[in-house]
Amino acid sequence: MPTRVRSHTKINLGLAIGPLRTDGFHQLTTLYQTLALHEWVAIEARETPRTHITLSSTHPRVPTDAGNTAWRMVERCLKSLAIEAEVHIHIEKQLPMQGGLGAGSANAVAALIGLEQQLGRRLSGPERLRLASEIGSDVPLFLIGGAVLGVGRGEEVFPLPETAAIPCVIALPEIGVSTPQAYRDWDSLTLKAPSATIAKLSRSIAVAFGEPYSSGVFSLGEGLAEDPLLALVRTGIENDFESVVFPQHPFLGDIKRILVGGPSPEDEAVYVSLSGSGSAVYGLYRTETGAQAAFGRLERLGIAGLVTSTLPRREYWSTMMLADAV
Repeated sequence: MPTRVRSHTKINLGLAIGPLRTDGFHQLTTLYQTLALHEWVAIEARETPRTHITLSSTHPRVPTDAGNTAWRMVERCLKSLAIEAEVHIHIEKQLPMQGGLGAGSANAVAALIGLEQQLGRRLSGPERLRLASEIGSDVPLFLIGGAVLGVGRGEEVFPLPETAAIPCVIALPEIGVSTPQAYRDWDSLTLKAPSATIAKLSRSIAVAFGEPYSSGVFSLGEGLAEDPLLALVRTGIENDFESVVFPQHPFLGDIKRILVGGPSPEDEAVYVSLSGSGSAVYGLYRTETGAQAAFGRLERLGIAGLVTSTLPRREYWSTMMLADAV
């Protein structure tokens, strides 16, 4: 019987692009946050004399060969375990490609977890992270879940303290944004000048998560208490990709404004941003009522969207393989 694994998505709370490195990647600082929003990956595997991998998907554009991140993860995992096996991967694709939600990267980690379950063998933590970083810059974050600091090219990941779940609305416009092209546009815009946003975002994360805190609440020192994620967004963090993606796709900037507004101050978003290089745009809200109001605004304008929430690390792992969890 196949093992079905939830393949959760992520958003970026702030993304600062640094200079081009000697390896061809850009220096990056970001805060990843996993979401309850997910796809499903099913894995069926059995040991055989020779390895044979097949892949199917509900979406016609999903690669069904070694170009797929889940395929590559399974292939490398088998080599690391020194196991030959027949493996079938099935991806129930529910989210757009090139959306900035890390869906393909999450598929790879879900495939790894499903494969280990099927074979009754498990890689060490460091080996898992090594394979993930070879496959993609934002793959390792899905081996941690919750709030995750990403540096280097995004593949060096560090878990941050647990936070509470926060209502989130994702707008999913029918626009594909190429991440390599977005980086090229960024280089043209900045002319490779040093970025000040790396230091700014790093300081903001340190302030929000670096103070003593308990029970998922961050003390602001003035009799107020706030979740670290909300404390972070109040520092004015930004996603550098917006400066190059919004001019190319003005409709995405319109969506950001739609998500910001609300019928009352209580319903307004506390933070709205492009996720990664897009095209998904998301808003975080203090209440479920505010999130539902934002979803209604999108719906009235014919813009596809979903209501979800941020997903703390504990829930990320506890619901990953439970078919009856949300």
